[in-house]
Amino acid sequence: MRPLTDTCPKPLLKVRGRPLIVWHVLNLVRAGITDIVINHAHLGHMIEDELGDGSKYGARIVYSHEPKALETAGGIANARHLLGEEPFLAISGDIYAPYFDFSQVLDALPERDMLGQPIPVEKRDIAWLYLTPNPWHNPEGDFGLNMYSLTNDGNPKWNFANIGVYRPEMFDGIAPG
Repeated sequence: MRPLTDTCPKPLLKVRGRPLIVWHVLNLVRAGITDIVINHAHLGHMIEDELGDGSKYGARIVYSHEPKALETAGGIANARHLLGEEPFLAISGDIYAPYFDFSQVLDALPERDMLGQPIPVEKRDIAWLYLTPNPWHNPEGDFGLNMYSLTNDGNPKWNFANIGVYRPEMFDGIAPG
């Protein structure tokens, strides 16, 4: 995305007249998700200046600053203290998903089975990842799928869409930063 990102963080690049991250905030609020944590690094102050506390969008936004880019797991570990103990949704701020229905993720990691019985902790899914068909520029893909899980093998291969729901304990062993 350079040279555009030399002076503007990727989440603030505009598509159809609106910053990428604003598309997410509006869609999250539409889905009833109003408590938002934004983790940022490069030029992150510009994101804070643009979004503020989120009130103009009907949200409550707090920020977690990375002194240097930590990638997805490191960034989540860095913001872990702000995320609480319930499963949370993570979206990369630099993707374009204007029509993604975030309300569909609210029950992605159930704690009860279809009969209403508690699922034992050791049998609960720890993450729910959204995958898309491979784009032409990534022919190897990120994952294959079998009946129950992701795999490095398999055909067809799928691409991680940078949208996932995670249980907080998944990041407990990862040091912030």
